[in-house]
Amino acid sequence: MWSKLKKLGKEKNLASLLSNVSVAASGLLSFMLLTRQLPKEAFGDWVLFITLATFIDLLRFGLTRTAAVRALSGADDLVQQTVLGATFKINTILVLVIATLCWSLLGLKTLLKVEITYGYHLFLVWYPLLALGNLSWNNAMALFQAQQNFNRMMAVRLANVGLFLVFLVANHWIFRLGLVPIIMVNILVNLVSGLWCTIKQWDGLTYVRHTHRKMEKELINFGKYSMGTLISSSLLKSADTFIIGLSPFLGSAGIAMYAIPLKLTDLLGIPLHSFSMTAYPRMSKKCVEGDKLGARTLFYTYSGTVTLLFLPIALISFVFAEELILILGGEAYKEALPLLTLIFKVFTLYVMLLPIDRFTGVLLDSLNRPKYNLYKVLVMTTANILVDIIAVFVFKSLVAVAVGTVLFTLIGIFLGFFYVRKELKIHIRQLFVESFSFFKNIKTQLPQ
Repeated sequence: MWSKLKKLGKEKNLASLLSNVSVAASGLLSFMLLTRQLPKEAFGDWVLFITLATFIDLLRFGLTRTAAVRALSGADDLVQQTVLGATFKINTILVLVIATLCWSLLGLKTLLKVEITYGYHLFLVWYPLLALGNLSWNNAMALFQAQQNFNRMMAVRLANVGLFLVFLVANHWIFRLGLVPIIMVNILVNLVSGLWCTIKQWDGLTYVRHTHRKMEKELINFGKYSMGTLISSSLLKSADTFIIGLSPFLGSAGIAMYAIPLKLTDLLGIPLHSFSMTAYPRMSKKCVEGDKLGARTLFYTYSGTVTLLFLPIALISFVFAEELILILGGEAYKEALPLLTLIFKVFTLYVMLLPIDRFTGVLLDSLNRPKYNLYKVLVMTTANILVDIIAVFVFKSLVAVAVGTVLFTLIGIFLGFFYVRKELKIHIRQLFVESFSFFKNIKTQLPQ
């Protein structure tokens, strides 16, 4: 029995899943505490601030992370130091550029006395400091993913979200601080994780001297496509929040209500994120070695298996949607329960479509065709923004916003298969054939 548990512990997919589940569990508890500590409008401002921060983080690290993982996979120590040093240098420059832009816009807003949603104001004030605080640990994530060291990844992330959770528990019972102090503490705990990575030399700061222009150019040339893909991918969800925040009818309260079913959907997507992290280095290695047949088999296995795993989760979530909404949001959102339940039920269909869409993108990046992945996501993002504008400003409906999410995912699946077929012959029925084969021979999939 112990030997079987040890084998399971070594399995990369399960290690990645455990890492993401642990971090997500802490994030979920933090979310639940915040819904109970902040008034509805203030909570909506927090959601807008953190959504904007996450979006810009993807812009910053999207430029280097995917390219860095590809370059770090199987590289020797010297190459690793060069890659890490280059990514740290590039990301530091981006922090300076973003800080200049944010504080310039803040000064312009003050000068012209422009009124904006408070969540946008908080972002302009505090994001540059948050960007500096999370620079080091985010840069280290590329090394951990390339090494498939998910235990270390989990420890660093938990140092961040875990400390924030401890503060929120204390704040709930003792301090009772408001929104701005909560943001300041969030910046501080990010800095703690970053200092740990710097001391351990995981972030690349001490290797900046090893970098050279050729490596920096190589990372940026690949990263400009993956960055565009990640930004567009983030906009697929965050555009909903941004556009709702611009509505005088829905505003911060609308953001707060929409955030609850959206958070539940993010939780359902945790396994997908975990499997994507393990799939990309494995598919990349096959493609670099010229084994396109092996890459195709991995694509079939991952896409079909994760879809089958999602099916019972989505069904249970659909049936118990009301209970899940109440657990997450609390009594303050009870009056909006019918609306939030309907939105979440729409999202369960979206979750079922996600795996195939996600892994076509992973396969395109692995085949060194990031521009096709970018084109796919750009079309999806454009469709989502158009639907959001109509849903928010014409119909004034949060449900219509959720329906748009399903529509753009269907578009993404179609385009993903279209672009992948330019490189490989793939057939959707093979997804489930390979999945059943995986489950049938699951013992052989574990490390010996």
